[in-house]
Amino acid sequence: FADTVKKQKLVPFFDSAYQGFASGDAVKDAASVRMFVEDGHLIAMVQSFSKNFGLYGQRVGTLSVVGADPDEAKRVVSQMKMVIRPMYSNPPRHGARLVTTILEDPKLTSDFIEQCRGMADRINSMRTKLQTSLANAGSTKNWDHITKQIGMFAYSGLTKDQVLKMREKHHVYCTADGRISMAGVTSGNVDYIANAIHDVSK
Repeated sequence: FADTVKKQKLVPFFDSAYQGFASGDAVKDAASVRMFVEDGHLIAMVQSFSKNFGLYGQRVGTLSVVGADPDEAKRVVSQMKMVIRPMYSNPPRHGARLVTTILEDPKLTSDFIEQCRGMADRINSMRTKLQTSLANAGSTKNWDHITKQIGMFAYSGLTKDQVLKMREKHHVYCTADGRISMAGVTSGNVDYIANAIHDVSK
């Protein structure tokens, strides 16, 4: 893939919204970005800290661009300033300063990576429990996709009509396309959720 991108003279654009939550290893989750940069690609990447730092209301993130040389980097920054200036000029700094404080301190960074791993492990265990609970509820459907996916969300495969029925009848909420926030699935509610999903999908 990287060779094709280079041959076609494309600029790879990475979206890193869940670093640390995908595999449970923040360094591993950034491996593809590092590989492209080390291979000589000029890339752009947006990175959100809203979820992995628990700063959802702060909307903290970055746009990083790798240029060919310092002169190109200056030109890119100049263009970025022309875009952002009329939009927000001076964004709030609170969330950005929290992230900076953590990532500039080796001990705090290590704590952050470990806490992401703990959250990813918990989410993955809930995926397994949800799949098991669906089988225990009597579902004969194949729910392997729930445990094969990674990150904070799971595409359940429920239709819009099934989602609406689940809301009305069981008061279990997810997006209309069936996307479930796995962070909201707990050992205390997983059986209830599984039974609700089974009821609307059987």
